[in-house]
Amino acid sequence: MRKSLPLAAKCALLLKRTTLRTSLYTESLSLRSPSRIRHASSTSSIDPSEVSNFNALASTWWDVNGSSRLLHLMNPLRHDFIASCHNLVPNPSLKRGLHYLDVGCGGGIFTESAARLAHTAKVVGIDPSGAAVEAAKIHARQDPKLQEPGRLEYLNQPIESLSLPNVPDEAYDVVSLFEVIEHSSAPADFLRTCLNFVKPGGWLVLSTIARTWTSWITTKVAAEDIIRLVPKGMHDWAKYINEKELREFFHSQKGWGRDGVIATGCIYIPGLGWRMVSGGERWGNYFFGIRRDS
Repeated sequence: MRKSLPLAAKCALLLKRTTLRTSLYTESLSLRSPSRIRHASSTSSIDPSEVSNFNALASTWWDVNGSSRLLHLMNPLRHDFIASCHNLVPNPSLKRGLHYLDVGCGGGIFTESAARLAHTAKVVGIDPSGAAVEAAKIHARQDPKLQEPGRLEYLNQPIESLSLPNVPDEAYDVVSLFEVIEHSSAPADFLRTCLNFVKPGGWLVLSTIARTWTSWITTKVAAEDIIRLVPKGMHDWAKYINEKELREFFHSQKGWGRDGVIATGCIYIPGLGWRMVSGGERWGNYFFGIRRDS
């Protein structure tokens, strides 16, 4: 009778089998070949199947105990991380109001919260999921503050179809990509597009997941199969991006990171919620921020 493999051996076998599939990521984001990307759209770097997944979640986006529960719990840390970026290099725009572009805004969890901040001038949320954007608009109508002219705008389109700024002042102080890049079929192209919308002295901030044994066990086995915190198939481990790969990508981009690059891990502790953990960016969820040179 064949003996069942121990968990560690199963993990090793899975990682070995996915080596060819993930090699496009592990070599370098900047070397990704469009010809080898499956399901890539001519107008969006987001896989259409990913959009379908988020469309299906739209009706429960604002259920704090539903499938987006972990995103609701993480949201305060997103603001804490952005604050740490601005503390690293003071931003004069804080005095006159910040302009945010929230890429992949989904149902608007971060978008809404950013629009309520005292130092915010305007927030634009953009997402290719029509159902998610509609859920965001409906929820925003419940808050009169969010109905103030120019404060909050939602767009149902991919970032690739958004008009580029004509002058630097039309760009944004903060461009956020929270839990988005791991759903892209062409991460390098996606990032390059997003860079165009950050004004000089502004920040690109994101959160994503490192591609490690730990993240496979926690986000795939535990979160999807055992505890079922998120729908099965929501994440593709092969699309996860390591913090080192992001640094290598931005190192190749002229005009970025001279004055500010920051990263920190983010771990979910049952019963306590999300906590930032220095060094955790090497093995699981993490935040990453980089400043465009002034």
